[in-house]
Amino acid sequence: MMQLRSLGRTAKALAVALAVCSTLLAPTSASARQPALAKGASHGVPARAAKDFAKPEDALQFINDYRDNKKPDRVPGAVKAMGRLGLLREPEEAGIYVGFIAGVLAENPETAEQLVAAMFPMPPEHQVILVKAIAFSGLAEWKVLLTSFIERMPARKVLIDRYLYRSTPLLDGLMTEATGAYAVDVHWGRYFATGAAHPARAIIAVLAWTAERDSVEKLTIGSMAKWTLASNATRDKTLRDIMKAELNTQPKDVRVALVEVIEAAETFETSRLKRQALKAIEELRTKGPQSSRNTVWWGQAGQTALALGCIAAGALGQVEVGIPCVIGGALSSAALKYLVPQQ
Repeated sequence: MMQLRSLGRTAKALAVALAVCSTLLAPTSASARQPALAKGASHGVPARAAKDFAKPEDALQFINDYRDNKKPDRVPGAVKAMGRLGLLREPEEAGIYVGFIAGVLAENPETAEQLVAAMFPMPPEHQVILVKAIAFSGLAEWKVLLTSFIERMPARKVLIDRYLYRSTPLLDGLMTEATGAYAVDVHWGRYFATGAAHPARAIIAVLAWTAERDSVEKLTIGSMAKWTLASNATRDKTLRDIMKAELNTQPKDVRVALVEVIEAAETFETSRLKRQALKAIEELRTKGPQSSRNTVWWGQAGQTALALGCIAAGALGQVEVGIPCVIGGALSSAALKYLVPQQ
């Protein structure tokens, strides 16, 4: 168990985020599975969005249900609602929303430009999410699409130029110690948008880091991937089938962890994975390099520290969370200060 003082404060700080996240655990009934509706942007999105997305839980539920009942014409309204409801306030902690938008654009190349156009007007501070979503979409013409909106995002010109001309890493280059937690969230967002195997495989590959014993960052990110895979798979047969198929292709270190994930998902025993993660992370954190135990390190490892906090809160009896832990924008920053070890 983590040796943090005032665990009550930690749980309290995370309670709001956990409550919001839990909305996405509601299973989608088989009767809700319908063919994708007509593609394109609706001119009535703003008014409808105000009615359909009255609170953060509504937007999060839309993301969770989307892959079973795809309605791309509603996505611009959902994105505007995410901004209005404060979910896009912290771009660096909004990976799941970036990934979701990216996945929707990837599946709708013919109407991608109309979908993006319908998301405007958009506050400049939220445009970072849109720029990254286009860049991470994987569309063959993503640079053309991004270029077509330069004039509508003058405040983001520096960021846009980085992606267009300076070889800024795209999604495949983000799975590092520094940005791995964000990348996992982006892949989850893409999975929620598409239900496709590719983003799920990217998360599964991170299970190799669950055997890490030299880096707290990698071990924590790997543990987060392991836990969220198991939690989501308890209610998602498609995801379980993808994981079982990957047993035939992944390297040994991934297969070992993947077997545990599948077993936990099929028996609804995900709490065991959380306890194991906490034990391994705490052992490495306390016995590892001094740099992994001081306040400065915790401050620099914001995203991963939050992931660890979510795992800890779950083990402490908080509501179950079956989605990436880094979610809810500024809630992450509020939680982090309670995760810094007291000196």
